[in-house]
Amino acid sequence: MLNQKKIVVVLPAYNAGKTLERTCSEIPYPLVDEVILVDDASGDDTVAVGKRLGLKTFVHPQNRGYGGNQKTCYSHALESGADIVVMLHPDYQYSPKLLTAVAAMIAYEEFDVVMASRILGIGALAGGMPLYKYVANRALTFVENILLNYKLSEYHSGYRAFSRKVLETVPFLRNSDDFVFDNQIIAQAVWYGFRIGELTCPTKYFPEASSINFSRSVKYGLGVLETAIRYRLARWNIRRCPLFPPPPQG
Repeated sequence: MLNQKKIVVVLPAYNAGKTLERTCSEIPYPLVDEVILVDDASGDDTVAVGKRLGLKTFVHPQNRGYGGNQKTCYSHALESGADIVVMLHPDYQYSPKLLTAVAAMIAYEEFDVVMASRILGIGALAGGMPLYKYVANRALTFVENILLNYKLSEYHSGYRAFSRKVLETVPFLRNSDDFVFDNQIIAQAVWYGFRIGELTCPTKYFPEASSINFSRSVKYGLGVLETAIRYRLARWNIRRCPLFPPPPQG
């Protein structure tokens, strides 16, 4: 708990048995009130490791995709009474040690959403991010900043935190069950006028860390562009979109 706000960490997991314990070992438990693991029908021992570590564990009997996993994560976190929800990948690609800083930015009401950026600073390529992903990240972010009329260093980090109000406001259950969910929920936060903060975060790419292949990356990139265009058309009142409904009156 921080500033009297309950902090819940959610771990959307798929075949994370080799890295889950290492990730959890660096979570600052005196600060974190609860850790929720959602396993997306893994084929390894992810669930067994999670239960051994004492995590509150939920299992999808069938694979629902990365976005579908997050929907379950956030729904259970809200049910548990979370004031701040931090989504952390259990593959040890991002540093759990930054949880205190990430949560504090929301707990003290400076921001509503926080993104741990791999692009701020010089850590992305140094941490092993493939060059084509770095270039695509920069290009997509440039286009999104224009179409969303916002300014972030990146929209694609898998390490982010939300206030309870954000998750209760944005219609995240309407989003894709695929990887583009990550991008859609940030665009929705911009749509509703929430404040988004960033902090720099080192990243690590290694064999056990999850990473989508080139073809899935292309599909994700096209989905990102589609989301940004739908946002802009909705903002201009040219074409309505269920992801960006008209804000409530008043």
